[in-house]
Amino acid sequence: MSAANARKPSVWQAFTQPSSWTMFFFGFASGLPFLLVAGTLAYWLRQEELVLRDITLIASAGMAYSFKFLWAPLVDRMRLPVLGRLGQRRSWILLAQLLVIGGLLAMSLLGPGQLSWFVPIVLLVAFSGATLDIAVDAYRIEIAPAEAQGALVAVYSLGYRIALIVTGALALVLADHIDWPRVYQAMAVFMAVPLVANLLAREPDVLRERAADWATGLREGVVEPFADFFRRFGVKVAAALLMFILLFKISDQAMVGGLMGPFYLDQGFTLTQIAAVTKVYGIWIGIFGAFAGGVAVARWGIERSLLVAIIAGALSNLLYLLLIVNNGSLPMLTLVISGENFAQGFLGTAAVAYLSALVNQRYTATQYALFSSLITLPGKLLGAGSGWIVENVGGLGGRLMQRFGFQTQLSEIALGYGLYFLLTVVLIIPALLLFFWLRPRVALGGDSSATAMEEG
Repeated sequence: MSAANARKPSVWQAFTQPSSWTMFFFGFASGLPFLLVAGTLAYWLRQEELVLRDITLIASAGMAYSFKFLWAPLVDRMRLPVLGRLGQRRSWILLAQLLVIGGLLAMSLLGPGQLSWFVPIVLLVAFSGATLDIAVDAYRIEIAPAEAQGALVAVYSLGYRIALIVTGALALVLADHIDWPRVYQAMAVFMAVPLVANLLAREPDVLRERAADWATGLREGVVEPFADFFRRFGVKVAAALLMFILLFKISDQAMVGGLMGPFYLDQGFTLTQIAAVTKVYGIWIGIFGAFAGGVAVARWGIERSLLVAIIAGALSNLLYLLLIVNNGSLPMLTLVISGENFAQGFLGTAAVAYLSALVNQRYTATQYALFSSLITLPGKLLGAGSGWIVENVGGLGGRLMQRFGFQTQLSEIALGYGLYFLLTVVLIIPALLLFFWLRPRVALGGDSSATAMEEG
């Protein structure tokens, strides 16, 4: 017991180990492309006068993050030529970083005026960002023992959120003073810092066994991680778990894509106001929410915390209805962002705790990539069609209100936004029903991976 305690690092040692500094820069690298192919991109497209349905469709390129489990086994096992000398993890991180830099520069040179070329480049940046996520998650898990992972996750999250401030707030403020192509060129330059950090970092000391043949490698890398999940829980419970993972963050993810930028602009806010409130103030409120979620998980447990988080996260979307009827009010925007970002930060922590409890440590990278991909997919699909919903449902809603004798001063586009926000709340009901069905059937173990409870 004493020997184990002697080996356990202190809090100071955990946060000051070289790997912590590496994870800070890797977190910044992972966070940098995320908004540049989604929320921030939507502002650029709106100012180029693209229609809302095209904006939300193009800005849905971030759905690449929802499918990263498909090529996670490749990142996990394939050794890259030439770059592979850096090691399995750092070589993939470097490749993804170079592709992000090249893609952002190409976006700046082409611009939305050449959509036939611009859209594939946006997809390339999104794919590269998702690949970067896979490699960085695997690096974090392998570079330090389990007792140091908490510190690594904390500094990774700090780097990630600073990247969101840079690509959200700073990018919008810059766009008020310089053209968008030069903004994206500046964002590409920011990736140079974590790229240098990658070249100076060390590769995890992991002995990788090569499969005897192609078929064995395919089975161990691709089939076994998924087969293990169904073996542990059984087909019925495993299928219900996957459906629950797909649905319980739909309200959160439906607000991440290209809709919110045009919404704020349609409300009359300037880019600088949007940057200050949603991209700086809001991100720090989200950090407070994330810490509150951590305290809740420690005190209430994972399942109870997750239930509260799901309900609060969905209901927080209703705050945007207040913004619609208080057009252009900066205090109201601050109030709405306070509630929504705190709730979403709380939900984010509870979600990570829940997904981590489901993972088998033998297949951490691939299983976690699967779960973290699925959790964003339905919301991003909904977000991709959100422009069409707002533009078409608003008119239908106005006609129905008139038919039943209700009068409103709101425009059709404002009604469309309001009905979309209501829809994101209603869609959380199936996830709540699945939560209560799964709760007595899934045992979230302590140090071991979760399993299905025996019935009878």
